[in-house]
Amino acid sequence: MMNNKVKILTRAAMFCTAALIVHVIEARIPPLIPIPGVKPGLANAVTLYALYALGPAPASMAFAGRIIIGAAFTGGFAAFLYSAAGGLLSFSVTLLIYRRLGRGLSFVVGAVGGVTHNAAQIGVAILVTGTPEIILYLPMLVIAGVITGAFTGIIAGIIKK
Repeated sequence: MMNNKVKILTRAAMFCTAALIVHVIEARIPPLIPIPGVKPGLANAVTLYALYALGPAPASMAFAGRIIIGAAFTGGFAAFLYSAAGGLLSFSVTLLIYRRLGRGLSFVVGAVGGVTHNAAQIGVAILVTGTPEIILYLPMLVIAGVITGAFTGIIAGIIKK
């Protein structure tokens, strides 16, 4: 009989692997709209579902693994920097909302996660480039974050059911 901790760790590793596969595939898909950097973020649906299925600690392990390994596969240190900043803020805010809303309204959780992910990435871009004017790009990314985040939340909610 498998120990419960081993079972949870194994499931977290499976979620990490699934999110990593989706992340790598999505990185190879050409942009769907002419706004640089906007992607559906489908790997985040896997992370959100992991949160619902396993809870915060195992989901954070799956998330961290995807960020670290995904950056190695899709772009190195710069990809890690942007992905980690966006992912950490997004995951932190997602956890707060998840604790307030519970398992309901996954599209809201996803939308807020998408917006905070984009906001953190804009912040990193400003710091890295020393170009504060990049903030002007934020309104477009907020709209994109709401749409793509709600979409990934809906996917996680459908899978959850």
